[in-house]
Amino acid sequence: MIKVSPFKALRPTRDKVNLVGSRNYVEYTEDSLLDKLNNNPYTFLHVINPDFHSPERSVGREKFEKIRDAFQRFVEKNIFIEDSKECFYLYQQQTENHLYTGIIGGASVEDYQNGKIKKHENTLSHREEMFKEYLDVTGFNAEPVLLLHQELNEVSALIGKYIDTRAEYEFSTTDKVIHYLWVIEDDSDIKAIQEAFAKLDEVYIADGHHRSASSALLAQEAGESNRAKKSFMAFYLSEKTIKIHEFNRLIKSLGGLSKEEFLNKVSDKFLVKELPHKTYKPEALHEMSMYLDGVWYALYAKPGSFNPENPVQSLDCYILSENLLSYVLGIEDLRTDNRVSFLPGDSGPEGIMQRIDSGEFEVGFGLLPVSVEQLKEVADAEMVMPPKSTYIEPKLRSGITIYDLNDK
Repeated sequence: MIKVSPFKALRPTRDKVNLVGSRNYVEYTEDSLLDKLNNNPYTFLHVINPDFHSPERSVGREKFEKIRDAFQRFVEKNIFIEDSKECFYLYQQQTENHLYTGIIGGASVEDYQNGKIKKHENTLSHREEMFKEYLDVTGFNAEPVLLLHQELNEVSALIGKYIDTRAEYEFSTTDKVIHYLWVIEDDSDIKAIQEAFAKLDEVYIADGHHRSASSALLAQEAGESNRAKKSFMAFYLSEKTIKIHEFNRLIKSLGGLSKEEFLNKVSDKFLVKELPHKTYKPEALHEMSMYLDGVWYALYAKPGSFNPENPVQSLDCYILSENLLSYVLGIEDLRTDNRVSFLPGDSGPEGIMQRIDSGEFEVGFGLLPVSVEQLKEVADAEMVMPPKSTYIEPKLRSGITIYDLNDK
């Protein structure tokens, strides 16, 4: 039984929501961040970067306190208002090629602790502690954790009912995405959502592993009496509508090998086929693309080079790492080796070609995206994927709905 809970969101007023909502601040370059902060007095970036213009920027608890104070100023200026009752929120994001629609609500920390909210990535303890302190000091969630769930007909029917009505929010952003949000405040609809999710035995974290873990730490520290901290904000999305992209690999050098030596060693573990294609993407499981010296190759993993019974070791990103990056090039740790970089798959094979042809990298590898089924198999086995296995959409905006962590 999965527990979801309505909550009283703090939300931007309708006339300012398009100005308030922001991407995750790490997605901005220094120049674009400066442009946003200088030219948009309402952007949520002013909250999460409160001392950006200061010659000495604060860190740790001091910065978190400034973020809390900056948010409170937004509330005092009526940029944010709080709903009068606990609600769910129907959120829809429309890109040029995809439509994502789901429910924003409170996810149960107890479900996370009991393994009903399943994970497929490891978290770092120091980051968990840092985010826990951030949540404790600031007192809010500003961006939902993305949770995948089995298709629920009752929820789909409810979604159909609301999207035929006027949205509370409808706005476009400069990345050509249209955002919609409906407030679900009807008691019978709230009950229907909770009863539908209660039929599920599990949901899966798609994005937000550290936020989930740090919320659990915070709840444990706060104790049983603190109701607000028993949940964290989540966006519940049907696994049928999620979009998982691959992370392609870019390598700076062949590690002192000549092109011929490199290809010969690669052929120990892969069947290597040179292709006449101008661009190329892998077409089947355990097939990878390689771009080297202006030429595309297809790499087919040889039998015996991976374990098809192991949900992690049968992932193409794992096969590539073990049988080529490590075996051929000596790249043992993708997180620390500066010879390897990652390119989101939505940039296509053209993105790989551009980075190799520019001379910035010497060889690039393309992968098939991890499927939802593979992600679930890894999570169900209580295993973790290699670093940079998935690039998952939708990417959610900060500041559209705020979950207040302070008991009132």
